[in-house]
Amino acid sequence: MSSAFLKNETADAPVVIPARAPLPPGTPNYVTPRGLALLRAELTELEAEHAQLQAADASDENDRTRQLALLNGRIANLNQRISSAKVVVSQNLDEVRFGATVVLQTRTGPLAGTERRFTIVGVDEANATQGLIAFTAPVARAMQGKRIGDTVSFRAAQREEVLEIKDISYQTD
Repeated sequence: MSSAFLKNETADAPVVIPARAPLPPGTPNYVTPRGLALLRAELTELEAEHAQLQAADASDENDRTRQLALLNGRIANLNQRISSAKVVVSQNLDEVRFGATVVLQTRTGPLAGTERRFTIVGVDEANATQGLIAFTAPVARAMQGKRIGDTVSFRAAQREEVLEIKDISYQTD
């Protein structure tokens, strides 16, 4: 039987560090100020978890070693993301740029007339269920440089969608 089907991992099995959201090759790691704060908060949490695990008495030293290796890898990946982060604050507030919150109205198809709201953020901050889309997403790329009243076409879910930009806003801190 393959070891992939066994619940217990051996002490010498490699530790698999989960990858962070990918950036296309050569693409800068743009982040919003909020996105950078979230990355730093995540790092603080991981470091606290690491310190707690190091200080704990372990009943299974192999498991503790694996958990520490996993945390070390996640911390290293996160430190790399933070060090490569380029905070973007948009200057041209009347067109869609990084950090914009955009209200779009569907112009075609079965959802015609439906409005959606998206905020263009960095890849680590993206969460489609919260309306946060990565600047690398097709719809975000299609909206770049557009203004209120402009239409955007892009391919989504087996059909071409046409969306009209109804509003553009930027969070000011």
